[in-house]
Amino acid sequence: MQQQASAGAAAPEPVHELPEVSRRDIVQRLLKLGAVSLAAALGSGASLQPLLARAEEVNPRGKKKRRYGMVIDTRRCVGCDACVAACKAENKTPPGVSYTIVLEQGLGERPDDRPLFMTKPCFHCEHPPCVPVCPVGATFKRSQDGIVVVDYDRCIGCRYCIVACPYQARYSDFGDNYPAVEEHTPWASVPSPEYRQFRTRKEGKSPEGNVRKCTFCLHLQDENGEYDRASGRWPACAKTCTGKAIHFGDLNDPTSEVSLLLKERQAIRLKEELGTEPNVYYLL
Repeated sequence: MQQQASAGAAAPEPVHELPEVSRRDIVQRLLKLGAVSLAAALGSGASLQPLLARAEEVNPRGKKKRRYGMVIDTRRCVGCDACVAACKAENKTPPGVSYTIVLEQGLGERPDDRPLFMTKPCFHCEHPPCVPVCPVGATFKRSQDGIVVVDYDRCIGCRYCIVACPYQARYSDFGDNYPAVEEHTPWASVPSPEYRQFRTRKEGKSPEGNVRKCTFCLHLQDENGEYDRASGRWPACAKTCTGKAIHFGDLNDPTSEVSLLLKERQAIRLKEELGTEPNVYYLL
């Protein structure tokens, strides 16, 4: 990983392969989404390459299909924001971009009522409303593990997905920097491991101008798509949570910690009435 990070000239790994899609399919999709200007540009002969829509990713042969998710214990969350800080340090997110935040509900009617805290990452929905509204197929749900991602090289920054997300879990990168980056200190040359692309922050280059979101720290997966908590290859928020409130794992594995917790405790999912089927549960 260090070798990759130091090779500043190396091209980033592609997030996925581009399928063959006809110009007519693209125009019809854009018209359905109300992206009339883009459709008109294509109809007048604009390049199709940057607007290629993405078909559903095929699960590689022999790979076990996983469904990664989180179970968050509201009784244990103390509102310390350690998860927020850990996430920003791990992914090197700029000001205004936080892949997880902590919500706080104030005291109740009684003075001894305990305030309620809950961390809120991207929910990596089974039916993510952010995906179908993207006119260029830049955001999609990975079939092998259920993680919803953004292809920075395809995202055009239209922010349709931000509007579509009912959980406000997406952020636009406006190019702001922290002082340590602006002053060209050694920290500025440290690349972000996000998506294993090891990009250093440069003005006018992706992910500036793109939409960004939680990835469940998928760059910590091994070649088989697995995490390893014992070796530290675990989402930063769950690894750092001081109250042990954030639990992460494969919801398709009945023996995983998250699956066992859902059997033992009462849990809810936010805005279930929308049919998004989020893969983040809250224990009551």
